[in-house]
Amino acid sequence: MPLPLQRGFTLLEIAIVLVIIGLLLGGVLKGQELIVQARIKNIIGDLNGLSAAIYTYQDRYRALPGDERNAAVSARWSGVTGGDGNGVICGAYNGATGGAACSGEIESTLIWQHLRQAGLITGAAGRDIPTNAAGGLIGIQSGAFGLAGQVLCVSNLPAKIAAAIDAQLDDGNPRAGNVRGTGQSAPNPAASASIPPDTAYQDDGSQLYLVCKQI
Repeated sequence: MPLPLQRGFTLLEIAIVLVIIGLLLGGVLKGQELIVQARIKNIIGDLNGLSAAIYTYQDRYRALPGDERNAAVSARWSGVTGGDGNGVICGAYNGATGGAACSGEIESTLIWQHLRQAGLITGAAGRDIPTNAAGGLIGIQSGAFGLAGQVLCVSNLPAKIAAAIDAQLDDGNPRAGNVRGTGQSAPNPAASASIPPDTAYQDDGSQLYLVCKQI
């Protein structure tokens, strides 16, 4: 008995399958791009919002949040610690003892307590440092990468997000302007005036960046 003929796919059927695969891949890539853009927008919003919150606090209380001595006065808030009042946020953005030296409290964590008590930001309680949309930290310290004064730093940023934030808020150059960045070798690394920023953002699919913006 002869074997039944094996019918293969026609060119039209193969073309339809390829079109469907292409549409699915396009949808996945477009979805990934939308997620990246949403994270960029979220982080930029956080940076701008925190800058506004700090300026509002200074205008309202005539002092820098985290550094203010009078925040400890019970007439305003109960159970709140004050800073040393020297006009500088001591401590590192990530809550470590880097950045400006502290003689007492680490003001880079104390600032979150002051801003929350003032009703200027929401989120985690007390001194907890908030996270950014890329899964790193967003914090405040005095000076970094050659930037003077108080700076906002965001860590664990993929190169595409770091480059977009720099381009939208400044000049896109990690070594110049009021937004600067450097590649990370570990999560949430230190940001120091002695650490030079990178010459470019390298999008190799794995490199993460720490980016700091002058307030």
